[in-house]
Amino acid sequence: MENEFLQTEEAIIAALKTVYDPEIPVNVYDLGLIYRVDVDEAKNVQIDMTLTAPNCPAADFITLDIRMKVEAVEGVASVQVNLVFEPEWHRDMMSEEAKLELGLL
Repeated sequence: MENEFLQTEEAIIAALKTVYDPEIPVNVYDLGLIYRVDVDEAKNVQIDMTLTAPNCPAADFITLDIRMKVEAVEGVASVQVNLVFEPEWHRDMMSEEAKLELGLL
């Protein structure tokens, strides 16, 4: 059961890595916008995420894309995406790969 649960979490992260902010050529996971991914026993998924700026014009697009791609993961029952702004996002939250891609290293 634990192996199946781990596979589901890995598949969700892989799905998140296919979601991009249309203004930034890096996926939302490596940008550090995903704060929490929680999967319960019934495979209901709760995701806490933020944006690079609170007034991001692509917020609806990004959250819908996340929900649709994670719902497509085999076995996922439902997805709830929660937009949070604390802690405030800053570029130190990005992965090394994202920083390299954006020329910050």
